[in-house]
Amino acid sequence: MKKKFLLFSAIIYPALLFGAQYRITSPDGRLSLVAEGTTIAVEKDGRQVILPSEIGLTLDNGSVWDCSGKPRRIARRSNDNTIEPIVYKKSVIEDRYNELSVAFKDFEVIFRAYDDAVAYRIVSKLKKDVYVVSEKVELAFPEETEAFVPYVRTEGSFEEQFNNSFENQYRHIRLEDWDKNRLAFLPITFESSGKYVCVTEADLLDFPGLYFSNTNGDRTLEAVHAPYPSVVRQGGYNSIQGMVLEREKYLAHCRAKSELPWRIFVVADEPKDLIGNDIVYKLASSCAPGLDWSWVKPGKVAWDWWNDWNIKGVSFKAGINTDTYKYYIDFASNNGVEYVILDEGWSTIGTADLYDIVPEIDLPALVDYADSKGVGLILWAGYWAFQKDPEGLCRHYSQMGIKGFKIDFMDRDDQPMVNFYREAAEVAAKYHLVLDFHGAFKPSGLQRMYPNVLNFEGVFGEEMQKFLDISWDQMENDCTIPFARMVAGSLDYTPGAMRNSTKSSFAPIPSEPMSQGTRCHQLALYAIFDAPLLMLCDSPSNYMAEPACFEYISDIPTTWDETVGIDGKISDYVVVARRKGDSWYVGAITDWNERNVEISMDFLPVGQFELTSWADGVNAHRNATDYIKSSYTVSRGDKVSIHLAPGGGWAARIVVKNNNQ
Repeated sequence: MKKKFLLFSAIIYPALLFGAQYRITSPDGRLSLVAEGTTIAVEKDGRQVILPSEIGLTLDNGSVWDCSGKPRRIARRSNDNTIEPIVYKKSVIEDRYNELSVAFKDFEVIFRAYDDAVAYRIVSKLKKDVYVVSEKVELAFPEETEAFVPYVRTEGSFEEQFNNSFENQYRHIRLEDWDKNRLAFLPITFESSGKYVCVTEADLLDFPGLYFSNTNGDRTLEAVHAPYPSVVRQGGYNSIQGMVLEREKYLAHCRAKSELPWRIFVVADEPKDLIGNDIVYKLASSCAPGLDWSWVKPGKVAWDWWNDWNIKGVSFKAGINTDTYKYYIDFASNNGVEYVILDEGWSTIGTADLYDIVPEIDLPALVDYADSKGVGLILWAGYWAFQKDPEGLCRHYSQMGIKGFKIDFMDRDDQPMVNFYREAAEVAAKYHLVLDFHGAFKPSGLQRMYPNVLNFEGVFGEEMQKFLDISWDQMENDCTIPFARMVAGSLDYTPGAMRNSTKSSFAPIPSEPMSQGTRCHQLALYAIFDAPLLMLCDSPSNYMAEPACFEYISDIPTTWDETVGIDGKISDYVVVARRKGDSWYVGAITDWNERNVEISMDFLPVGQFELTSWADGVNAHRNATDYIKSSYTVSRGDKVSIHLAPGGGWAARIVVKNNNQ
């Protein structure tokens, strides 16, 4: 972290300030958070985008922590630093904010205002543990507010909905039309008072995650949390989940001087401004100083499960066996793909025993073979099996030469499950293993504390197209994710399908899956979605049959020096540009409506660049695999006009032009 300046001021306020209004304003003066009594409100350019909304914490002894009492101390400070992330979508993050801390006898409330977001958190000052019975977080909005809502897919009571995979398509609704019987998980994005407000949380380390409901059918949402589980039994999918049978009457057992998560309100003038937002990372706890993270290697992953181990033109029977994985390893090695994942099936299914390797797999031999080819192996792990012995598993497989785990089917975010993520990250880091949390809630900044945590699922991704009802609209979903879910952090969407379909030709086929939308839509997703551990979902055979398209996928980086939202409208279309060194990669996608988009090259520096594009072909509207590859020279300030077919996309690589050629 490079420090520019840090300014502190503290005032001890007399009793006459009882019930005072507290206001914190962004460095540019446009965005404010106002706390008064038991409420907060958020203002942008003098207009409230969130109306006065109740907040507060209730403990088991009846104490209520909010700002309605007499403060003992009020402190203000300003910060203007830069953060240099270890693994991220930018190489440098500006960390500039104003902060207000209001301290009471047993707790304090900390408010922060950035130019693009405001946030608050409650911090215990007690030297003893406390039990939190409830937390009030209301979201009251002005008239005509609309929302992009990811409902929990699990049906039933709220208790039943607490067991969910945190993956659903976003629904664009008026707040008054919110389903009264459904919970929604974060992030949620709103159109309010002409602005775009994304609500999420950060530094979720020892507390249950937030849901929101609207049981009254009005414009005020209420926070809901999963209570602390008291009885958990093995069960669920292939007996690898922890199923909650009973719960306590409290939400969380918080240690002395606990810091609750940050409640975040990102406020943008235009949808594209949400794409490059860094607030979750900035508010997360940083990693311990002095640790060596140079061993953490992001990269692309040849993935087996989505394509159902379907390879062809070989002399052996494809499937979960040593010969098949050697083929995947050869493919990865020959194409600069850093990893191969062994998904479910390498260990005996149904036993929740990750030491019980199926006889068809010679794992030590595969590790040696992969190592000789410069490829790392990652193992899929069911949650219940992993949590039984994380230390032993990480030690054993690290010593064997495995590079990481994809941990799956957590499907909860109560306090013990939230704590599991941190514990898993810590023990994996001890043994130099990277992690991909699948079946996971949204990221909240854990990857800053533990840079070996590369991906979180928590998204309705490519894998759903193996089973997707044909009435579901993946194109609209893809065009919503960058403005909502991706604000929280990286996601394990798993793009890269080479079998592509129009709206009318799509069918869910688990053994030979296809994607909705065009080939170029799939290519563009690699530039649009954040994923330091970036899956290649299709078969090596299919990629090798499409060398011109695979060129873009095999070449693209997975971490970046710069990320820029270029253009977009939530659920309709999006354009994103990313820089690595001197090269830029651009992705543009649309929903099922064809459209023409003009992309300004203003993000480029001065000079001449060669732009190579993969664009929807003239017949992509009827044959989704149709595309055209072309190259031409561009400079800063040029306008590039592109046509996107229905469900279409456009992908480009832009490199410094060599004038000697």
